[in-house]
Amino acid sequence: MQSYCKREAQVSSVIPLAEAHAGLVSLVGGKAAGLGELIRAGERVPEGFCVTTDAHRAGVVPQDEVRAAYARLGGGPVAVRSSATDEDLPDASFAGQHDTVLDVEGEADLLAAIGTCWKSLHGSRAAAYRQAHGTDPADVHMAVVVQRMVAPARAGVLYTANPVTGNRAEMLVEVGPGTAVVDGSAGVTRVVLTDPAHRPAGGDGGRPDPGWHDELWAAGRRVQAHFGVPQDVEWALDHDGTLWLLQSRPVSTLFPVPPQTDDLRVYVEFGNVQGMLRPVTPMGMATLRRMIAAMVASLGMRVEIVDIGGRLYGDLTDLVRRPASRRRLVRLMAVDFGPRAQAVMEHVLRDPRFAPSGDDSRRRPADASVGTALRALRGILRALARPDAARRRLTAAVDRLRAESAPPPLRTAHERLRFVRDHGDGRAADDITWPIVAGMLASALPAQLLRGVATEDDVHAVLRGVPHNVTIEMDLALWALASAARPHRDLLLDTPPAELAARYLRGTLPEIGLSTFLSRYGHRAAAEADVGVPRWAEDPTPVFAAVANYLRLTDPAQAPDRRFAEATVAAEAALDELAARVRRRRPVRGRIAVFLLRRARRLAGLRESGKFAGLYRLRAVREQLLLIGATLFPTADDVMFLTLDEVEAALDGADLTGLVARRRATHRRELRRRVVPVALLSDGTDVESTLPAPADGAGLLRGVGAATGRVTGPARVVTDPATAHLEPGEILVTATTDPGWTPLFLTAGALVTETGAIMAHGPTVAREYGIPAVISVPGATSRIVTGQVITVDGAAGTVTTAR
Repeated sequence: MQSYCKREAQVSSVIPLAEAHAGLVSLVGGKAAGLGELIRAGERVPEGFCVTTDAHRAGVVPQDEVRAAYARLGGGPVAVRSSATDEDLPDASFAGQHDTVLDVEGEADLLAAIGTCWKSLHGSRAAAYRQAHGTDPADVHMAVVVQRMVAPARAGVLYTANPVTGNRAEMLVEVGPGTAVVDGSAGVTRVVLTDPAHRPAGGDGGRPDPGWHDELWAAGRRVQAHFGVPQDVEWALDHDGTLWLLQSRPVSTLFPVPPQTDDLRVYVEFGNVQGMLRPVTPMGMATLRRMIAAMVASLGMRVEIVDIGGRLYGDLTDLVRRPASRRRLVRLMAVDFGPRAQAVMEHVLRDPRFAPSGDDSRRRPADASVGTALRALRGILRALARPDAARRRLTAAVDRLRAESAPPPLRTAHERLRFVRDHGDGRAADDITWPIVAGMLASALPAQLLRGVATEDDVHAVLRGVPHNVTIEMDLALWALASAARPHRDLLLDTPPAELAARYLRGTLPEIGLSTFLSRYGHRAAAEADVGVPRWAEDPTPVFAAVANYLRLTDPAQAPDRRFAEATVAAEAALDELAARVRRRRPVRGRIAVFLLRRARRLAGLRESGKFAGLYRLRAVREQLLLIGATLFPTADDVMFLTLDEVEAALDGADLTGLVARRRATHRRELRRRVVPVALLSDGTDVESTLPAPADGAGLLRGVGAATGRVTGPARVVTDPATAHLEPGEILVTATTDPGWTPLFLTAGALVTETGAIMAHGPTVAREYGIPAVISVPGATSRIVTGQVITVDGAAGTVTTAR
């Protein structure tokens, strides 16, 4: 204790708890600020005082001031609680990371308890939590709250929004005896509270609710209204039945709530179609909204795209309530969004709150015109009849788009902004669209035609090693680059990828052929559909990370180009065997299916070409936006945190630096989020959380098989391809993938993802490489740890962890 008490503070380092408030977080810490706000709001809070961060900075407990404040409380037992400057805030709760000492009595023990709280600031728990949240320990200080102890007959935690489901119309109470809830020393009871005004008479099952239920509900409403966001409130009922509030902090885990509406609405997450779960920049949001709206319109539907937590959600409420479209929604979810979205949609359609309206004429979606349908039919049949000619037309169209994407000479920022507004993300030409659609149909229909004769695995085997896929061509070109760079193997393996990228951009790296690669593929990146994301040409760190992974592969038999060639030969043989089998059992259907499969092998690889072509336009838009940003901000990509209208306002003199800073902070916070709801209701409910939990056995995780095969190996959980270290044969486990992730597939033993549809980018490329894939495994990145030996069975759709 002596190390804390070498000298008395020269200024007041202790203030009454009632004087703390949100504007004094740097002095009193998050917990004391929250308690002070509760007192200001008129809530019943145990009396107390705060030893401020000034004392902590000085490194000395102000003994005389603490003794005097303790005496003013009347002595007796007190609770001594940590109140760091970075806890109980919207971005981080730090729940349980710092120390609390209860039932402290006497001056000596009180002074010692304050020292204990100070020490916990840099304890191992808090340090790990702080590192995970990117907080600089040097910027954090500790205040300490001292309060009268409440002897509770019952105590607990009140969440003013249900943290399990996200429902903002419910509150969740965890209640137990004494302090058991907070310290975890005993079991607790969970109670869901609803608005008493809407609660059935007689409570749950005819039993009246305890009176403190309504008192807690009312307190929760008041506290949330005061702070403006859902709160996590510690409370206690003393033996006289008096309710005390002991702490209030924001619930930091809730997914952002959808826009408020008068009626209940349902939103489905659309970003995973593009392999994106990370938040989109504000500038990227507008581009993606137009792109996804156009995609959905091609299916004969109109959907409003809504920004929720920086993710793209489609408002499907009208489609759910319209009898004609209800019949298509489950099938649409299964094909384009994946089995988790399918299960959610089936649940929503059973929900009586989304019963069909009966009026199918109101707000009918814009069906494709007869002219468009005829053009589609002509384009698809033309591609199926002459696939090689269709592929040549597509390649020429892509080349035209690349040339047309180059901007004319632009001199001013306003001219650049006009270019960006006019350039947009227009629809692909027919020469690109219909060969792609023809290839997708030729891949999908045979499984239906051959039902009872051949399995989906038989069809998938035929679609391995499909040529003309620009993403696979990119990955193999990167493999060729790595192979040619083997003379520099030590340099490329021993130097961090970010440092290699910096040296390349400075021109101080030996030539390894990267310039040639980037001239063709430098407009790509992970999450490349977001215009706010740097391209590989700007930051080739992910490319160097992939090259390093390739250089670790030393077995010639596992060389990706060799494996892909073998997959092609095996697929052609599988097609010949399948053709002989099905023609005997299904002569007509079999011949049609085999014809389509042969066309699929010549057209299905084109499916990546549409997005590849659109990225040229997106790159041109990004380049001009960065040039505009350079005239407005010290950091050019600050412009990506504005909308086009806001950029125009900034060019006209508006100061938007504060807005940019707030949006950047929100974006950084959302980047840390690892779980994104598949579907949300407008009251905040995560629909999937209300479904029955999957019946996984011990060590067994269930998903959906997307690429056949069975592989056992060590797992590698990856959250960012730019820093991924993947040893040959390791099983890649991640939340989702897009084309920017596929270089990792070349040396992976198998693929496991938390989201996705069978026809999405990642599973498609996995099939073509011949590696097993299981998708839509809930919680895979948290339930599997790096280094754990797992077995991926693509046929069964399971992942088994070793015991």
